[in-house]
Amino acid sequence: MTAALSALSALSAVSIDKEYEPFFAMARERNVIFYYVGYFSQNIIAAMSDAVRLQLTVSGVDGATRRRLFSSFVEMAQNIVHYSSDSLTSSSQAEGHLRHGSVCISMIDEHYRLMCSNPVSTARVEQLRGTLERVRTMTLDEIKRAYKETLRAEVPEGSKGAGLGFLTMARDASAPLEYNFQPIDSDPVSTMFQLVATI
Repeated sequence: MTAALSALSALSAVSIDKEYEPFFAMARERNVIFYYVGYFSQNIIAAMSDAVRLQLTVSGVDGATRRRLFSSFVEMAQNIVHYSSDSLTSSSQAEGHLRHGSVCISMIDEHYRLMCSNPVSTARVEQLRGTLERVRTMTLDEIKRAYKETLRAEVPEGSKGAGLGFLTMARDASAPLEYNFQPIDSDPVSTMFQLVATI
């Protein structure tokens, strides 16, 4: 019986490897370090953070770069939990949100690229665009100053961080943040938001 179970386990492992090999091959070709798509919560972010921290260490990323990558990763994941419009929990719920999105860390031309994507309320698109355009045109000194001022300021109603996440990512990035908004045909009240930070 034990031998039969071992053989079945081995067969299952081979089957799973074959099924996922195209994905693994693509990930290797694109130098993907970490990728997750699904529902995000604070507990899931904590578990992913442990995996990302270990993966960055194993990948030989130097300490300063690792800190910037990790900080931006956490900010992206938090933005998904706070603002994704695809939610399994009620928006009136104070905490314990479970919201859908994706995050990816890859290496391109000796730089690390963090990408996240999630649907947002279409009504928020222009506000997000305005905030991101302001951050994109700031110098590093202006970003640092705005970060300190935002920390001292009151958080606007309905905001979970008053733009601190974007400022944090912009401060740690080696190039201006990139973003895109894509209409969702099946959901006219939501728009797909994509954000890229290069470290």
